[in-house]
Amino acid sequence: MWDDEGESYLDFMAGLAVCNLGHVPERVKARIQEQLEQLWHVSNLFHIPIQEEFAEKLVTISCTDLVFFCNSGAEANEAAIKCARRYHQRVLGNNRYEIITFEQSFHGRTMATLTATGQEKVKDGFLPLPEGFVHARFNDIQSVRNSITNKTAAVMLELVQGESGVHLAEPKFVFELTKLCKEEGVLMIVDEVQTGIGRTGSLFAYEQYGIEPDIITLAKGLASGLPIGAMLGKEKLQEAFSAGSHASTFGGSPLPMAAGLATIETLLEDGLAKQAQQTGAYALDKLRKELKACPAIRAVRGLGLLIGIEFAEPVAPIIQKLHQNGLLVLAGGTHVIRFMPSLYVTCDEIDQAIDILNKVLKERDGSASGTPI
Repeated sequence: MWDDEGESYLDFMAGLAVCNLGHVPERVKARIQEQLEQLWHVSNLFHIPIQEEFAEKLVTISCTDLVFFCNSGAEANEAAIKCARRYHQRVLGNNRYEIITFEQSFHGRTMATLTATGQEKVKDGFLPLPEGFVHARFNDIQSVRNSITNKTAAVMLELVQGESGVHLAEPKFVFELTKLCKEEGVLMIVDEVQTGIGRTGSLFAYEQYGIEPDIITLAKGLASGLPIGAMLGKEKLQEAFSAGSHASTFGGSPLPMAAGLATIETLLEDGLAKQAQQTGAYALDKLRKELKACPAIRAVRGLGLLIGIEFAEPVAPIIQKLHQNGLLVLAGGTHVIRFMPSLYVTCDEIDQAIDILNKVLKERDGSASGTPI
């Protein structure tokens, strides 16, 4: 990327994991331009062929059967919460309404989704919050067991908690959680807003855990930068989310549908999920080796190209220095730097990013080259 003064930057932010194909990808651009010459918006009161085509593509590549389109990740999670409640109350008739989420999670900034979020900082100044949300401890199955009651409608889980510092769900925990949800008649919602669309080394992160959620939520990388969100669900939910039960004026409009369809086609044709798996593994391995002797580093963790580097101190000053040295990154919580480059990133570009990080850390501590920081 370049700024308005011509300075170049290596972009490891990708618009907050939105620009998975890089900025203004050619095939997506061409599809948008083609759609611009046709209809921009007609509303869901009419049949929109490209919306149906995109929905069919999404259910083909996922474990789901139905799609609801909206405009953001928060909207997708709102739809999931509403769908879970209505499924229990209108289909099963059991009046369940509580959603279990997890400490340090992030699900959005609408009133319902910030309440679902397991971080107090996003709730400051917005009291009173809506009822119906319970927070369990991440990777603690007993905490979930203790949280389930006859009011529990669903569990909402991020398989990688990106905003709080790139914390991965443990496979055993996910397996046990899935089993518990089935035993208790509780819906399983997986928030893939940040982890989906190839980011973690598979089309969706849930595939790497060997599970099939009842509901998946998507946004961010789904349309290469155009506003979009989607809730995907199993066929049993159709009766709960019948026509008129929920809606979005701009959801499924032709322009984001064109961008989304081209994005998924490009992702599949270029094998970018597999590429992200390989380059992500390379980045994790090199970061761990390069930073092993650095006492300021507590951990390096990630899945695919969603990587967190945890420091023993707040990272805001380090991020500022990285930006000044031509590397764009962002924080995950207060002590973690996130690497989230385009899925086309090369090993050479990863090497460049790590070299810049090493340079900044050594300059900060006044260490000589090759001396532990």
